Amino acid sequence: MIRSLRAALLASAIFAAPVAAPALAQDNIRIGVEAGPTSLDPHFASLITNIAFARHVFQPLMEQDAKQDLRPAIATSLRAIEPLVWEVKLDPAARFHDGQPVTAEDVAFTLSRAGDVPNSPSSFRYATRPITRVEAVDATTLRLHTAQPTPLLPNFLALVMIVSKKHGEGATTADYNAGRAMIGTGPFRHVSWQPGSPVVMERNPAFHGTAPAFARAEFRPIANAGARVAALQAGDVDLIEIVPPDHFARFRGEPARFSVAESPSNRLIFLTLDSDRVESPFVRAKDGGRIDNPLRDARVRRALSLAINRDAIVSRIMQGQALAAGDLGPPGYFGTSPSMTPPPFDLDQARRLLAEAGLPNGFSIQLNGPNDRYTNDEQVVQAIAQMWTRLGITTTVETKTRSMWLSEAAQLRYSANLAGFSPNPELLGMLETQIHTWDTTLGLGSANRGRFSNREIDAIIQRARTTIDDDQRRALTQQATRMALVDHTALVPLYFQVNTWAMRRGFTYAARTDEMTLAFSAGRAAQ
Repeated sequence: MIRSLRAALLASAIFAAPVAAPALAQDNIRIGVEAGPTSLDPHFASLITNIAFARHVFQPLMEQDAKQDLRPAIATSLRAIEPLVWEVKLDPAARFHDGQPVTAEDVAFTLSRAGDVPNSPSSFRYATRPITRVEAVDATTLRLHTAQPTPLLPNFLALVMIVSKKHGEGATTADYNAGRAMIGTGPFRHVSWQPGSPVVMERNPAFHGTAPAFARAEFRPIANAGARVAALQAGDVDLIEIVPPDHFARFRGEPARFSVAESPSNRLIFLTLDSDRVESPFVRAKDGGRIDNPLRDARVRRALSLAINRDAIVSRIMQGQALAAGDLGPPGYFGTSPSMTPPPFDLDQARRLLAEAGLPNGFSIQLNGPNDRYTNDEQVVQAIAQMWTRLGITTTVETKTRSMWLSEAAQLRYSANLAGFSPNPELLGMLETQIHTWDTTLGLGSANRGRFSNREIDAIIQRARTTIDDDQRRALTQQATRMALVDHTALVPLYFQVNTWAMRRGFTYAARTDEMTLAFSAGRAAQ
């Protein structure tokens, strides 16, 4: 079976501070989130935020629980019956909001649409490409045929929401955004949304699963972390996500008014470095003149990594709510290696590597990143720039809002960039998207913003992604990761986030490793 988090990670804290409170009179919940969806179209963008919102109105075949283990959703089971054939048993109780049952036609329509939405900034093609045919066996059984063995298929499809063919055929992204095509099987029904405005939804009384605790949910986008905290303190919202580390400690210390929840995250925060172009847009000689791109040299990339004091970032900027990283996944995650520890902070070795690369006096570079996407992201970028400057690299900083930063990063406008990614649910997901050579034919390297390329590593990744045997796939994954990070510094791992939530007294939240804030994961505290 495909595994997600291993024992070490599963044993980590996923908890809410216990509080006793009287029953709440209200039957709605107001949630302050960092950002709303970029679109209601469940297939428009494979982004955690969009997927989280889509999961309220729609469902996948199998879904991931709070620890990212698979559990039934529209399907009661999804299993490989042959190396190239997966059998899906649909739940006959699953109904779309219009009362129609989910059929093999709906699944086939979804799988043909999900990877082919016009203007998608982050396509689901990686999840649907392996499937060559959907075969209807009977009313509740279908088979997915793949071109090659695809061990991660169930987890890929856990991110693909099933839509109604009746309402989705011919529907555009605009139709979903306007609410006209928002007919799913999920625990909530869509009520209203406009970009930048709250997302409002109401409980689906005919939902075939566990009913949400609240009849109405309102997600209010509050980009500024301080403003989210203030909204919770003022009682304007009941629950907030991504709590600043200092405020998280304060909330935890006031159990009479608030409770908190936290979980280890599988999201790696890292740097992408342009290791492809001969001339990189923001790399120059110290006098401002043109210079051949030094980031193409693995020694330079390694030097930049060694010049970063990860422990200082974790302790001072993240105030302990992070774990320094030397691997693509947190300890215990499938495919990680205990020996892949964070690179040491070693300025002397970094300077020697620069000298070996013919750059004893360094060069100049601009470091880019978001200022509203990850916890303290702008402060992290500023700190790294100072560390690189101490190395002898003249470093300037430019950060932008999430939407602009994401668009420009996708267009490869940066030389060095702060990024984040969550492998799903194995390190292999990270290798396929971030490390493998950018290849539109294979659908690999889709998020490889530094355009790192190594054919030997590619070959190992391709072997791993068709290896069903867990032990063999783990060994291949570890081999590819070590080559990518230790031998070539394909990217620069920094740290893993800790996911945090805070809520008013009387509310609870089941913390998640995948960062999603879901209204149906919220509840009322026991009296």
